[in-house]
Amino acid sequence: MFENKLSEDENGPPEVHEPEIGAAQIHGPAPPDLLRTASDPVLNEDLALSLLKRSDLHPEVLERLAKNVNALKSRKVRIALASHPHTPRHVSVPMARQFYTFELMKFTLSPSVPADVKVAAEDALISRLNTVTIGERLTLARRSSGRVGAALLLDLDSRDGKIKDDERKIDAKIKAKDAATVARETRVMQTALDNPRLTEAHVISAVLRPAATAALVGAVARHLKWSCRREIRVALLRTEYLSLARALEFSHEIPATLLQEVLASSRLPDQIKAQLLHESQTNSSKQV
Repeated sequence: MFENKLSEDENGPPEVHEPEIGAAQIHGPAPPDLLRTASDPVLNEDLALSLLKRSDLHPEVLERLAKNVNALKSRKVRIALASHPHTPRHVSVPMARQFYTFELMKFTLSPSVPADVKVAAEDALISRLNTVTIGERLTLARRSSGRVGAALLLDLDSRDGKIKDDERKIDAKIKAKDAATVARETRVMQTALDNPRLTEAHVISAVLRPAATAALVGAVARHLKWSCRREIRVALLRTEYLSLARALEFSHEIPATLLQEVLASSRLPDQIKAQLLHESQTNSSKQV
């Protein structure tokens, strides 16, 4: 039977004060009493969650708990177990991949989840984006991590971060969509741009991807937060879809030598590149 069972009354289970294990012992032998507790077949949800509140649990204890069929019937226990900072990666990652979409989103935002496990969970969430509803995408765009938000900036056909078709096939699919769907997808992209966890690096990476659309480039170029940042302006000047008016505006703040380097690798139409270089040279001569 499970040792140290909690007695319940009308006020709920009393607070448990268990002795803390020293930090050095986390890497040493696991305490036998905790191993027995984690393996106990009568361990229920409340008791398992109480155990998982301990931040000093030995990895072996967590592995034992991961094999406890009765305890793992609870989704709360599975989430808490996968989120524990000392749960071995071979336990937490496969477990996280079985979470529902919003559970996985919350998991990626948990401060207790190790960085490498968080990246694996984000990859799993990104791989699902082409199967979730527009409403779910809007919630993810608003509340998810920066990496997931950046994935939502891209076209649906390449949202998992891989180009599944060449650009002409992608454009054909976009044109085939009805106007209402396109409007909803644009709203997802706009919402993702307002995600507070989205960073400048995420935005730059998105607009420079071959799958970036004219709608994304235009939205970033008009966005109050992102359009005023110099590195993002430089990235937009490298894209294919930036309008002449925006290109002229952004190029004015870039030194002539840097502008030449940027345009050398830019996908802008040749006519726009030529006009930008002409304007830059004219401004330089005026300053002299």
